[in-house]
Amino acid sequence: MKLVLATSNRGKVKEIKALCKDYEVIPYSELIDEFEIIEDGNSFKENALIKARAVFKALNDENVIVLADDSGISVDILDAKPGIYSARYAGKDATDKDNLYKLIEDLKAKGVETSPAHYTAAIAIVTKKGEYTVHGWMYGKVIAKAIGNGGFGYDPMFIPSGHSKTLGELDDEVKKKLSHRSKALGLAKLIIENF
Repeated sequence: MKLVLATSNRGKVKEIKALCKDYEVIPYSELIDEFEIIEDGNSFKENALIKARAVFKALNDENVIVLADDSGISVDILDAKPGIYSARYAGKDATDKDNLYKLIEDLKAKGVETSPAHYTAAIAIVTKKGEYTVHGWMYGKVIAKAIGNGGFGYDPMFIPSGHSKTLGELDDEVKKKLSHRSKALGLAKLIIENF
């Protein structure tokens, strides 16, 4: 069964491919031209469904399973920001580094070096048989500096509960076990296995 990812984010594609080795995993941009998908939902779940539905419709192929992830980080001291705006926190065309450093600046502006935080991943699955969503979470804290070169996004400033290193420093195998996305994908695989 072909799993088509409704993303062209290289970090997400790499992570999902590693977690779904039993399937042929293809970013939709390898099958059709990339197009803009307006993520105007009010939650990670809504945005994941918007992306999955748009790609499923554009592919016009009933024999694929489209999987979309919407994920982000929510920081307690910032009233759960950036939340669903994590990918564009520093602006519409912001890079991962731009977003990371804006979040560090915002922590410093609050006069703190750390805050409880959590990652959320919502995964939407759209097939000819219906639509499904699952969630995964990872709890910990953010720090007001970047440490480590691993991962992507906010990983260099996030320390998962029970650990003393950031996701930017931790080994990939350790991160896989902790990851909000791997938890959500584990649930998604239970659904996909029934097709």
